[in-house]
Amino acid sequence: MPLRLCAAVWAGKTVAALSRMLGYRGSSLPGHVALRIYSGTLKALARRARKGVVLVTGTNGKTTTNNMIAQVLTGAGHSVIINREGANMLPGIATAFVRGTGVNPAYAFDYAVLEVDEASFPRMVEQVKPDLVVVTNFFRDQLDRYGELDKTISFIREALRKLPRTRLVLNADDPLVAQLGRIGLKTGYFGLAPHGRVLDTSGASREARFCPLCGMNLHYSFYHYSQLGLYECTGCGFTRPDPELQGWEAVSGIEETTCRVALHGQDYRLALPTQGFYNLYNALAAFCAGSTLGLDPEMVVQNLRHYRPETGRLQHFRHHGRPLYLNLVKNPAGFNESLAILLAARGSKDVYIAINDNAADGRDISWLWDVDFELLADPNLGIARFLCSGQRAEEMAVRLKYAGVPPGRIKAEPKIENTVRDMLEGRTDAAYLLATYTALWPTEKALSALTDGK
Repeated sequence: MPLRLCAAVWAGKTVAALSRMLGYRGSSLPGHVALRIYSGTLKALARRARKGVVLVTGTNGKTTTNNMIAQVLTGAGHSVIINREGANMLPGIATAFVRGTGVNPAYAFDYAVLEVDEASFPRMVEQVKPDLVVVTNFFRDQLDRYGELDKTISFIREALRKLPRTRLVLNADDPLVAQLGRIGLKTGYFGLAPHGRVLDTSGASREARFCPLCGMNLHYSFYHYSQLGLYECTGCGFTRPDPELQGWEAVSGIEETTCRVALHGQDYRLALPTQGFYNLYNALAAFCAGSTLGLDPEMVVQNLRHYRPETGRLQHFRHHGRPLYLNLVKNPAGFNESLAILLAARGSKDVYIAINDNAADGRDISWLWDVDFELLADPNLGIARFLCSGQRAEEMAVRLKYAGVPPGRIKAEPKIENTVRDMLEGRTDAAYLLATYTALWPTEKALSALTDGK
C-alpha cells in the first residue's frame, strides 16, 4: 500500500473515532480528511471489491434502496461496504470505505454498495467504475444547488456513456429514468402494474409533461404518483418499457406494504414491514438489482421482509404507547407521498413539520408551494395541531395558512427540541414528523432522548 494511502486511511479512522467520542455522526469528515491526504483514496479502496461496485442514484429513495440492496447481499453471505447513513457525496463515500476497510492491502470485501448524490455522480464514476448502476427516479430537488432537472439528467447520461461495461437497473415507470435505457448499456427495468391507488390525473408536482427524447407531449393512461405511470409519446412513440420485474396487486397498510412480483415467469409475494406505497418502488429496485447480481429471488424476498428503515425513512418511535413516525422530506413529490401516508391514517394525529434552509437542504424553499398542503385543511382528517419548527418555521406556518388550515391549529417554534417536547405532550392517537435533511438529525436525536424508544 502506498505510504500516503496508508496515512489517509489511518487519519480517516482516527477522525471517525474522535467524531463518535464527541457525539457527532462523522459520516463525511473522515473521508474529507482522507481525500485531502491522498486524493486517490477512493479509487484505491474501491479496487478491493472482489465481486463488484453497485451505485444507487436518483432523487428520492436512494438511501432506502441502497440499504435494501446491501441487506439482501449480506443475507446471501457477502461482505459489503456501504454508506448506510446517506452521506452520498465523495467525502461521505470515502468515509464508508475508510471505516469499512483496513490498511492491510490484502483486506478485501465482496461488494461496495454506494448511494451517490445526483450532482456528484459524474465525479464519482471518474473515481470508481461501477459494475451496476441503479436509478430510482428524477424529481425537482434543491433547485439552487442542482439547477434545472434536465441538466442533472444530462450530466448522468453523459457519465453513463463512458461506462460501456456497466449494467443498469432503471425505473420503467419514470420516463425521465427510462430514457437512459436508450444509451445502449445492458439494462433491467422494474415497475408497478395498475393497482387500487392509480390516478387518472397527476398532482401539481408532475415533472415529465413532455417526451425526454423529442419534446412532444406525453400521454398517460394512468399515474402511480407524480410522473410515474404508463406513458407514451404522441410524437416519436417512446413508451414505458416492459419491465423484467413487475409488482402487481400493491397494497399499502399501516403496518405492512405488499405486492406480488412477477420475475421470469415466477410469482413472489413481497412484504415490507413499513408504511408507504413509494417504498414498493425502493424494494422493486433492490429486487431487480439482486436478480441482476444473480441472487436467489426467494432469498431476496425473505431479506426484504425483515428490512428496518434507517433514520428518517418512516422511522418508528413510541411514547407512552403512542406511535410516532419520522420521515425525511425534500421535494414536492416526496412530501406529497408523506402526506398520503398521514391522510390514509385513521384516528387523531399531530403533524410536525421542520424546515431548514442550510446548504444540504437547499436555500430556496419555494418548492413548498408545490406541495399539496391544501389536502390538510379538511376538518375531518383528525389533525389536532400543526407544529412548525426549524429555521423556516414561520414560512411553513404561512404556507399552511394559505392552504386553508385554521391559524388556531398552527404553532411555529424554530427550536426543534422545544417543538418535539410540545408534540410529545399531545393526546392524539399518533404523530407524524416530517423534516428536511438538516432538521432530521436533531429531530431524531430529540426523539431518541425523550421517547420510550423505537
